[in-house]
Amino acid sequence: MQSSTSIRVSTLVRDRLKEFKVHPNESFDDVIGRLLDSAIDEEPLSDETIQAIGESLEDLKAGRVYTLKEFRNELGK
Repeated sequence: MQSSTSIRVSTLVRDRLKEFKVHPNESFDDVIGRLLDSAIDEEPLSDETIQAIGESLEDLKAGRVYTLKEFRNELGK
């Protein structure tokens, strides 16, 4: 048998949790469990991806970007 405990949450948090219910009778325990499960990334970013993101951010900061219109023009579309 699972044990349980009580936690104190504000009415604002309670109301926000209600918005995540899949159906009206879903328990807050189920809602919180689902939110916790979704917060864990099963496939963390690789070192290569993190490096590529960093390079992309540097490009953005340096202004090395194309608008969609410029990109389409380059492709001839």
